[in-house]
Amino acid sequence: MCRNIHVLHNFEPEATDDEVHAAALQYVRKVSGTTKPSQANREAFDRAVAEIAHATRHLLEDLVTTAPPKDRETEAAKRRARAAERYAS
Repeated sequence: MCRNIHVLHNFEPEATDDEVHAAALQYVRKVSGTTKPSQANREAFDRAVAEIAHATRHLLEDLVTTAPPKDRETEAAKRRARAAERYAS
């Protein structure tokens, strides 16, 4: 999985539209192999991002869990700690 795509399920407050769009954009970039499509491919690229964001939002709305919601700051601190350990020289 791309390191830039983060878990969006079971957070309080729930994932924003910007977070869902960013995850969809990263996915399309990874699959297409480009970060900036040509003008000829721009429409298809943007349509794919919109469709994936739409499907992701539906998925997040339909998922159920009995686990308590995660705290964004706590999870971000865990990611920073893992990154510091990974990139420590």
